[in-house]
Amino acid sequence: MNDRPNETAAGLARIEGYLMSQAALRQAREQGEAFARALTWLGAGEQEEISRRFAEHHLDLRKEMLAATVARAEELKAEYTQRYACLRRRATGLALAAFALCTSALLFLSRL
Repeated sequence: MNDRPNETAAGLARIEGYLMSQAALRQAREQGEAFARALTWLGAGEQEEISRRFAEHHLDLRKEMLAATVARAEELKAEYTQRYACLRRRATGLALAAFALCTSALLFLSRL
Protein backbone atom coordinates (compact mmCIF):
# COMPACT_ATOMS: atom_id res chain seq x y z
CA MET A 1 0.00 0.00 0.00
CA ASN A 2 3.00 2.32 0.50
CA ASP A 3 3.73 2.16 -3.23
CA ARG A 4 0.57 4.12 -4.06
CA PRO A 5 1.92 7.57 -3.12
CA ASN A 6 5.14 6.86 -5.03
CA GLU A 7 3.21 5.67 -8.07
CA THR A 8 0.98 8.72 -7.89
CA ALA A 9 3.95 11.08 -7.58
CA ALA A 10 5.71 9.37 -10.49
CA GLY A 11 2.56 9.58 -12.60
CA LEU A 12 2.11 13.26 -11.81
CA ALA A 13 5.78 13.90 -12.63
CA ARG A 14 5.33 12.18 -16.02
CA ILE A 15 2.23 14.26 -16.76
CA GLU A 16 4.02 17.43 -15.72
CA GLY A 17 7.00 16.52 -17.91
CA TYR A 18 4.73 15.84 -20.86
CA LEU A 19 2.90 19.14 -20.43
CA MET A 20 6.18 21.03 -20.11
CA SER A 21 7.59 19.40 -23.23
CA GLN A 22 4.44 20.20 -25.19
CA ALA A 23 4.60 23.83 -24.02
CA ALA A 24 8.28 24.00 -25.06
CA LEU A 25 7.45 22.50 -28.45
CA ARG A 26 4.60 24.96 -28.98
CA GLN A 27 6.78 27.87 -27.95
CA ALA A 28 9.60 26.77 -30.27
CA ARG A 29 7.20 26.47 -33.18
CA GLU A 30 5.63 29.87 -32.48
CA GLN A 31 9.02 31.54 -32.26
CA GLY A 32 10.17 29.79 -35.42
CA GLU A 33 7.10 30.95 -37.29
CA ALA A 34 7.51 34.52 -36.02
CA PHE A 35 11.14 34.54 -37.09
CA ALA A 36 10.34 33.15 -40.53
CA ARG A 37 7.46 35.61 -41.06
CA ALA A 38 9.92 38.47 -40.55
CA LEU A 39 11.87 37.24 -43.58
CA THR A 40 9.31 38.57 -46.03
CA TRP A 41 11.49 38.05 -49.10
CA LEU A 42 11.35 34.26 -48.69
CA GLY A 43 8.70 32.13 -50.30
CA ALA A 44 6.15 30.14 -48.31
CA GLY A 45 8.14 26.90 -48.59
CA GLU A 46 11.34 28.61 -47.57
CA GLN A 47 9.64 30.25 -44.61
CA GLU A 48 8.32 26.86 -43.48
CA GLU A 49 11.82 25.38 -43.73
CA ILE A 50 13.34 28.27 -41.78
CA SER A 51 10.57 28.02 -39.18
CA ARG A 52 11.14 24.27 -38.77
CA ARG A 53 14.91 24.63 -38.47
CA PHE A 54 14.57 27.50 -36.00
CA ALA A 55 12.22 25.42 -33.84
CA GLU A 56 14.58 22.42 -33.96
CA HIS A 57 17.53 24.61 -32.98
CA HIS A 58 15.50 26.18 -30.17
CA LEU A 59 14.55 22.74 -28.81
CA ASP A 60 18.14 21.51 -29.07
CA LEU A 61 19.30 24.49 -27.02
CA ARG A 62 16.64 23.80 -24.40
CA LYS A 63 17.72 20.15 -24.20
CA GLU A 64 21.35 21.18 -23.73
CA MET A 65 20.39 23.67 -21.03
CA LEU A 66 18.24 21.09 -19.27
CA ALA A 67 21.04 18.48 -19.42
CA ALA A 68 23.49 21.02 -17.97
CA THR A 69 21.03 21.87 -15.20
CA VAL A 70 20.50 18.20 -14.37
CA ALA A 71 24.26 17.58 -14.34
CA ARG A 72 24.81 20.54 -12.02
CA ALA A 73 22.00 19.37 -9.74
CA GLU A 74 23.69 15.97 -9.48
CA GLU A 75 27.02 17.64 -8.67
CA LEU A 76 25.37 19.73 -5.96
CA LYS A 77 23.55 16.71 -4.58
CA ALA A 78 26.82 14.79 -4.26
CA GLU A 79 28.57 17.78 -2.70
CA TYR A 80 25.84 18.43 -0.14
CA THR A 81 25.50 14.74 0.66
CA GLN A 82 29.20 14.68 1.46
CA ARG A 83 28.95 17.86 3.54
CA TYR A 84 25.95 16.51 5.44
CA ALA A 85 27.77 13.26 6.23
CA CYS A 86 30.76 15.24 7.54
CA LEU A 87 28.51 17.48 9.62
CA ARG A 88 26.66 14.46 11.00
CA ARG A 89 29.98 12.82 12.02
CA ARG A 90 31.10 16.04 13.72
CA ALA A 91 27.80 16.46 15.56
CA THR A 92 27.86 12.85 16.70
CA GLY A 93 31.46 13.21 17.88
CA LEU A 94 30.67 16.40 19.75
CA ALA A 95 27.58 14.83 21.34
CA LEU A 96 29.63 11.80 22.47
CA ALA A 97 32.36 14.05 23.81
CA ALA A 98 29.81 16.17 25.68
CA PHE A 99 28.17 13.03 27.07
CA ALA A 100 31.54 11.67 28.19
CA LEU A 101 32.45 14.99 29.79
CA CYS A 102 29.12 15.17 31.63
CA THR A 103 29.45 11.57 32.76
CA SER A 104 32.99 12.21 34.00
CA ALA A 105 31.88 15.34 35.82
CA LEU A 106 28.99 13.49 37.47
CA LEU A 107 31.27 10.64 38.55
CA PHE A 108 33.78 13.12 39.91
CA LEU A 109 31.13 15.07 41.78
CA SER A 110 29.51 11.92 43.17
CA ARG A 111 32.84 10.94 44.78
CA LEU A 112 33.10 14.21 46.65
